[in-house]
Amino acid sequence: MTDTIMFEISGQVARIVLNNPEKHNSLGAQELAAVQACIEQVAADSELRVLVITGAGDKTFCAGAALNQLGAGRISGDLFQATTDKLAQLKIPTLCALNGDVFGGGVELALSCDFRIGVQGTRMRVPAAQIGLCYPPGGIKRFVERLGINLANRILVAAEEFDAEAMLQIGFLDHLVAREALLTRTDELATSLAALAPLAVQAMKQILQQAAAGGIDLELAQSLAQICSESEDLQEGFAAQRARRTPSFNGS
Repeated sequence: MTDTIMFEISGQVARIVLNNPEKHNSLGAQELAAVQACIEQVAADSELRVLVITGAGDKTFCAGAALNQLGAGRISGDLFQATTDKLAQLKIPTLCALNGDVFGGGVELALSCDFRIGVQGTRMRVPAAQIGLCYPPGGIKRFVERLGINLANRILVAAEEFDAEAMLQIGFLDHLVAREALLTRTDELATSLAALAPLAVQAMKQILQQAAAGGIDLELAQSLAQICSESEDLQEGFAAQRARRTPSFNGS
């Protein structure tokens, strides 16, 4: 790990913190490698139910790839893409808590998560066209899958800036809160997600991702649904409803 990337686990929730506010939490080669290592650790831990990613400071969540390293050829769009792909491919739900403005590849980093919470007064912009960069094709695909072609055009081709209310309106943000409420709301949502039946959550996440990419593998989807139907968790869910108590799922 590195001082600019922090990682912690609390119960069933893992948390990655981009910890370089002086440089707007931009990601160079060292940071990208550290984030990938964190994600791989999360993927290997069967006890974890949720991953939260956020930024340090109160100005910027993430300014994307470190432009000085990008311009010098020390990092490439492929390295950044590999990082966001690993994040998007996690089986467990992922939650991005945007503590401030989000720019460039930071927008895709947030989009690679399943849920996004933002704070009032923030902005979003991808200035690739202004700089002269073509955004990586894999990233363009993710923008289209998550937001649709029309919004992808506005964000990437037109390099349009969005304020916090617009980010909520277009569906980039799922929740918009006051800055002082971000930590509490993030913890509430993470706790809520962690309490759900993991087999069902992970199955539906996988099927939804297939649907967003343009097609569902029905045989795989039916197999995932069957696993849920035959699980101990389903029986626990029924039992909890009958007893009017909170279910305790074990993921089997």
